[in-house]
Amino acid sequence: MTALDASRTALVLVDLMERIVALPLAPRPGPEVLRAATDLAAAFRDAGATVVAVRAERPGVAEQPPGSGLVDGVAEPGDLVVVKRTVGAFHGTGLHERLQERGIDTLVLAGIATNMGVESTARAAADHGYTLLFAEDATTALTPEEHTAAVHYNLPRFGTVTTTGQLRSDLAGPAPTAAR
Repeated sequence: MTALDASRTALVLVDLMERIVALPLAPRPGPEVLRAATDLAAAFRDAGATVVAVRAERPGVAEQPPGSGLVDGVAEPGDLVVVKRTVGAFHGTGLHERLQERGIDTLVLAGIATNMGVESTARAAADHGYTLLFAEDATTALTPEEHTAAVHYNLPRFGTVTTTGQLRSDLAGPAPTAAR
């Protein structure tokens, strides 16, 4: 794979909320995905890349269910936080405009569930013209079959499925400017 330009790349962490991470998930449990995603986020921050934490809110209810906040440590100061009211992170959130303001053209997606929030966000991102990568070992679903279908059949149609280790290796800081 080629190097990722940190100044033009954002990591988008989808639905790493207390109540979702605690669900019975497969092929890997929520806490394992959370560790992989937050480790990747730390590498992105260290490289100067943008990190976006996305959480869902149910529309039309007076109070959100318990555990609807992001897990502690998912969002750090300086990260973008997006609240979505649909399956994907783009509709009605201003995410595209915020990414464009930062010059972002490449997104790395991770989170829960692979075939729902991650895939829906990927579909909209592809419609907006972003280059997409997926951190497979930082995603999971309600069943192994749903995860496998997304990773093997759907996500490759929108971008490159890879690992957090490969993404950390490919993450580079901003391109050096020529001396004048």
